[in-house]
Formats: sequence, structure tokens, C-alpha cells
Amino acid sequence: MMMMKGEMWSNLGSTMAAIMFTYAMFRQYFPPQVQDYIFRYSKKLSNLLYPYIHVTFDEYTGERMKKSEAFSAIQNYLSDKSSSNAKRLKADVIKDSQSLVLSMDYNEEITDEFDGVKLWWSANRSTPKTQQFSFYPAADEKRFYVLKFHKRDREFVTGTYLKHVMKEGKAIAADNRQRRLYSNGAGQSFHGPRGGTTWTHVSFEHPATFETLAMDEKKKKEIKKDLLKFSNGKDYYAKVGKAWKRGYLLYGPPGTGKSTMVAAMANFLNYDVYDLELTTVKNNVELRRLLIETSNKSIIVIEDIDCSLDLTGQREGKKKKKEEKSEEGTDPISAMSKNEERKESEVTLSGLLNFIDGIWSACGGERIIVFTTNHVEKLDPALIRRGRMDKHIEMSYCRFEAFKVLAKNYLDIDSHPLFGEIERLLGETDMTPADVAENLMLKSDDDEEDEACLESLIEALKAAKEEARKKAEEEARLLKAEKEEKEREEAEKEQSGKENGKLEAISAQEVKENGVVH
Repeated sequence: MMMMKGEMWSNLGSTMAAIMFTYAMFRQYFPPQVQDYIFRYSKKLSNLLYPYIHVTFDEYTGERMKKSEAFSAIQNYLSDKSSSNAKRLKADVIKDSQSLVLSMDYNEEITDEFDGVKLWWSANRSTPKTQQFSFYPAADEKRFYVLKFHKRDREFVTGTYLKHVMKEGKAIAADNRQRRLYSNGAGQSFHGPRGGTTWTHVSFEHPATFETLAMDEKKKKEIKKDLLKFSNGKDYYAKVGKAWKRGYLLYGPPGTGKSTMVAAMANFLNYDVYDLELTTVKNNVELRRLLIETSNKSIIVIEDIDCSLDLTGQREGKKKKKEEKSEEGTDPISAMSKNEERKESEVTLSGLLNFIDGIWSACGGERIIVFTTNHVEKLDPALIRRGRMDKHIEMSYCRFEAFKVLAKNYLDIDSHPLFGEIERLLGETDMTPADVAENLMLKSDDDEEDEACLESLIEALKAAKEEARKKAEEEARLLKAEKEEKEREEAEKEQSGKENGKLEAISAQEVKENGVVH
């Protein structure tokens, strides 16, 4: 037996040596044109003899600008197949952070059978040879799936099987969907698949709903109706020739529930949320890249839009002033100022408007864009006009209808003898829902705590009413003092004018008496 193995290895070595010698002679003595012809002919011959077709599905399409829906659907479809067939698996956490979804690892192949047709799927990735160490995925890394099947099944696979894969993959994605809260982050310097800052995410677990939102019931019904009309309006938007998106402007004083409204909208529609921080976006190009990265069924939020960036012509003036100051000296502080200026966001009002409703805004569908602000009067009219911000929602101070929602949420009561006084005080006093809720927070499980909370709210309302009265009196006093000061200045000016007139008249008389001629 040992001799037979030795002879086998010896014969194999001789054969390999002969092949290498023949190949070397072929490369040395045959002209390049003949070599190319033989290689092409050999490839065609191998293609005729090889009965299988390979189809590649890349993760990104269109110069890596947009993630492929086919790739995501295949990934979901193969998750079930992988758990039973693959030997090497990857695990991902979904939903409540307790469920796991398994998918096949890279360079792994599994077999699928559909209507008697056998197919093979493999997961692959290509990584650049020179790659620096990083905590994040390489920008040039490419992931893709390869489907292999017999050429006799070509029409069946392209016509029936792939439709089945897409349908099943989307259904699995809907079942396993875990909504996410995305952020482009402050100070992130790593690069995504297309360069520049990219989105990072955490699970979206905000509990707010329209049922718990402190707002007039009629107004809530109106907003919910508008949201449902939008989410079911794909055909309507296509009919009228508009991108499938809608803008909401939430405005009102701090603490009136603007961020809570966004969470309630996301929970109502089952959408992801993208929290866009404009100050970390380098320029308009990067803003457009971030838009392309957002998925369908999502809410893009820019909070405190009036504070995010100076989107008016005033920024150019500020920039020139900084440049003039930096040119006055070459001290380190001046140099530091220059560096800070270079790091400022270059996003313009025009770039933001194009982001909202320009050509690029139609890359995708079923998106809601929300602006929040405490000072709506500061915003450029072009930014919030109808068509961009289609619906303006005022988030106002807490009134009695909103209070009843909070009382139900925090104290689980629908009525109480103290409600009458609270209704009267809320009609006379401006207090935000956040301040009202703070007074309704239970300190213990004592049944008498409910009344103590309501009494605490009444005292807070009375204090707020008194403070507002004092503030109004102080403003009236200052206004009166300012008016009196203005009248005094005008009287002094008038008196001074009269005295100057008398002096001029006396001077003229003296000139006349002395006989001075000019």
C-alpha cells in the first residue's frame, strides 16, 4: 500500500512537471497573437462544456450610490435557508434585542430547491489588498451574492424564481423589521461606502403615541388622517407628478412636545427616524449623499432649524468680518480662527431647498421631512412655504383638553373635583405640557398622591400666573418709562430749538444796529 501511494505521488509530480514544461515552451515559442487566439478558443470551448450560469447581485447599484433592494431581499430570503443548510453562519439581533436572525457567512454556499429546480447561492465579499486598520468597514469593500443554476432553467429562474425570492424576502423583512433611529452624528470622521459622513443607528424604542400625546383630540385626529392619506397615496402622488414625500413644520415654545410628536408619528406609521444634524454636514454634496442613504418609510427630522445653520445672506457678511480680523495679525489665535472657519458647514439655503424638494428628493419614496423650531418668524419664507412644508402644526401651551390626556397618562384618572379650578387656571395661564407633566409625576404609590399632584399643579399654575402678572407690570412700567424718556428728550430738543432761535434773532439785531454788511 505504501509503495502504491509513493508511485501515485511520483506520477503526480511527473505530470505536473510535464505540464509546467509544456506551458513554458508554449509561452516561449508561440507568438502572442496565437496564444490569445488559443486562450479565447479554449474559453469558448469551456463555456460550451460548462452547463451552469452565474448571476451576481451587488449590494450597491448606480456607482454605489444606492443600496440594492434585490440584495436586501435575497439576504432576508436566505436567512431561513441558511439556518438549516449552511455550516458557517452569522447572527444578527432584531426586534426586542432578544431575537436572532441567522445568515450564511462569507464564502459559504447553500443549496435551494424550488418547483423541482436546484439552485446554489453563495455569499461573497471583495476587500482591497491594501487596507488600513479601522473600526469601521472599508470604503472599497464590496459585498455580493452569486446565484448558480443550470442553463436549461434560465427562463424559469429569471421569470419565476427571482420574483418568488423578492416577494418572500420583502415579507420576511416586514416580519423581522426593527425600526431604527439614525443619526449622522457629531464629529464623526469615518467614511461610508460612498465617502463622507454616513448614518449610524440604534433601535428606535420611544414609547410616545398619539393616545399619550398631550394635544386637543380634534387636532390629533386631523394629523392622523393626514398621515394615513400620505402613506396610502403612492398612486395619487404618481398621478399628479409629485415625489412621494410630505413636509411638516412643528413650531411652538420649548416644552410643548415637538420631539414627542415626531416619535408619535413614527410609531403611528411604523417608520424609521433620521435625525439630521446640519452642523456636522460638510457641504451640499454630502447633504445629498445622506438623503440618498435614507430608506423608504422614514421620517427625516431637522430639529431647531432656526439654530442649525445661518441659511441667509448674513453668513457671507460674518465670514468676511472673520477674514478681515484674521488678516490684521498672524498671531496663533487668528490662525485658530481661520481653522475653525474652514471647519464650518458649507451647506447653503439653496442646497437645503434642493434636499427637500429638488430633483434628488425623488430618489426614493414615502418619506416625511419634519422641521421643528421655537421661532417660526426667524425662518426664511422660502424654506417653509406650502409645497416644502406642506402642513404647519402649532404646538401650543397646555390647555384643559391636553391636561386631561396627561391626567389619564400619569394619574390614571378621568375626573376629579379639582379639575374645575385647573381648567380655569389653564385658561388664564400659559404653561407647557412638559411643566404640567412634571407636576403630575407620582412620588409614591399612595392613593392620596393623586390629589397631592393636582394640588401641586394648582399651586404651580397660580405661581406662574402671578409671575406672568409681575412680568406684564414690569414690561408696562418699562414701556411707560421709555415713553416718558422719549417725551422728555423731545421736549428738551424743542426747548433747545426755541433758545437757539432767540439767540439767532438777537445776533441779527446786533448786526443791524452796528451796521455790519455782509
